[in-house]
Amino acid sequence: MTAIGWRYGDDTERTPFHYVASGLDDVYLLSGFERYETDYGSGISITDIDGLHRAIAQNIALHKKVLNGKEIRFLRKQMNLSQEELADLMGVSGQSIARWEKEECEIAGPAELSIRGLFMSQDSGNIDLVELAKSVKAMAVDANRQEFQDTEDGWKIAA
Repeated sequence: MTAIGWRYGDDTERTPFHYVASGLDDVYLLSGFERYETDYGSGISITDIDGLHRAIAQNIALHKKVLNGKEIRFLRKQMNLSQEELADLMGVSGQSIARWEKEECEIAGPAELSIRGLFMSQDSGNIDLVELAKSVKAMAVDANRQEFQDTEDGWKIAA
């Protein structure tokens, strides 16, 4: 594994770590990770990876204007659902889910909102779909980078 995001020289000075193991292209960690050396090369250890994935999924569901295929796949996997299981919940074919995730076709607004709502319902147990729909509609254009910090209260999106 390459040590992406580390500034060589002064070990106390770090730049964000590009966390590609999430399957997403735009996730960077500002803290909550450590670099270490092994007999096989450099390694990275991430604190509370389940908490990090939950924070990433919450940010995607609540703060991304438009979901791309990788984000749809990430939310589905966070819900621990197969493509067929998600398709069954949404009343679409498994092939539709696969095509959205591969970005072979665009996902319709109601289907995207359903995925967000299903994740938030499973995650917090309480979601107001009307408020979620209003907040998604009011969002500005997506940022091209998500940055996360490990805090005393768990993983949070960086301000």
